[in-house]
Amino acid sequence: MDLGSGLGHLTYSTLVHPGDTWAEIWDSLTRYVPKVKERVSPNAPFGVSLRISAASAETLTADANERAKLKAFLDEHDMYLYTVNAFPYGTFKNTIVKERVYEPDWRSDERATYTKRVADILAEVCAPGIEPSIQSPPLGFKPRVSGPDVVDAFTRQVIGTVAHLVKLRERTGRLVRLALEPEPACFLETTEEAVDYFTNHLYADKAVASLAEQTGLSRNDAQRTLTEHLGMVYDICHQAVEYEDIGASLRRLADVGIPVFKLQEAAAVRVPEVTQEKVDALRQYADTIYLTQTIERRDGKLTQYLNLEDAFAAWERDPGPREWRTHIHVPVFLDDLGDFRTTRFAIEDALEFHKANKLSPHLEIETYTWDVLPEHLKTGDIVDYVTRELEWVKSQLLG
Repeated sequence: MDLGSGLGHLTYSTLVHPGDTWAEIWDSLTRYVPKVKERVSPNAPFGVSLRISAASAETLTADANERAKLKAFLDEHDMYLYTVNAFPYGTFKNTIVKERVYEPDWRSDERATYTKRVADILAEVCAPGIEPSIQSPPLGFKPRVSGPDVVDAFTRQVIGTVAHLVKLRERTGRLVRLALEPEPACFLETTEEAVDYFTNHLYADKAVASLAEQTGLSRNDAQRTLTEHLGMVYDICHQAVEYEDIGASLRRLADVGIPVFKLQEAAAVRVPEVTQEKVDALRQYADTIYLTQTIERRDGKLTQYLNLEDAFAAWERDPGPREWRTHIHVPVFLDDLGDFRTTRFAIEDALEFHKANKLSPHLEIETYTWDVLPEHLKTGDIVDYVTRELEWVKSQLLG
């Protein structure tokens, strides 16, 4: 929904629903989203964030009737598509995902082709006046980035994809934006890593020259076009897990000219003081199909663990005072989980910054972990739960 006053569009991520194939996401879209709209935006158009996997993108690209069906459904229900999650390439539900979620990474033709297909779909399906965003991974899993040749391959594929977006805009009039999402344990992880890569690679002279060559734009137009088409998803949960000062992080991105095309409201698990009792209680979160990246702060030093189990092992070897923040998306409206706290404070900080600076045109709640959350954290059914999250974020921005 358009919040007005320059605050942008707000919705929730349909990544929370089953959607590994087009049949599955169509079922989720038609089953749940109209019910959410009826609760939170009954008399005004409701924006949609659609999860489109590579298989779904292939289906939609090959079948004009399916694209027409999607557009007709959105029109009929007074809904509009404005963003797509094209982060998980393949299966994401009911199977172990872990670090496979980043594959194929951005050095590959497969990732670039998939993203271009999603852009083409958006250009056709989105309503007039919408400038849609594509959420994409942080280039690759950090342990797999073996040297400068990999980084150069990332840049080459991303700039080639931006060239496709430029030509798509020339052909259709539609501006589609590509947004890379930093995440713990990935090549793009911290704000400073994102600033370094965008400044010294994606927005650098070599990338500008490459885009100009591929599109026929002048160097000046290519430089301007890069920042129009290429920016970031800022997942508040991810940067809170990194112990970043959210206001300072967002100010840094604004100061160096890296646009945030989508601001994601998500909260992480926070254990301010780890004890054996807390470790025992956390075990219910550890047996999951997703990564549970955990960053420990102890005596002023940060230590990263890929999964909660690794943090448990470190605790068992050497107990002692420390704080943990864990990449598990939990309800954004909760500050207290009983045994632990959350990083909801980081969402509040980000939304305050957004209110003052109109940071991003797209906002999205991304608590995709409904299927693996402990039962006591689930509020009613999935529609009740999503509605409560949307209403909480609206209250922070409009209250």
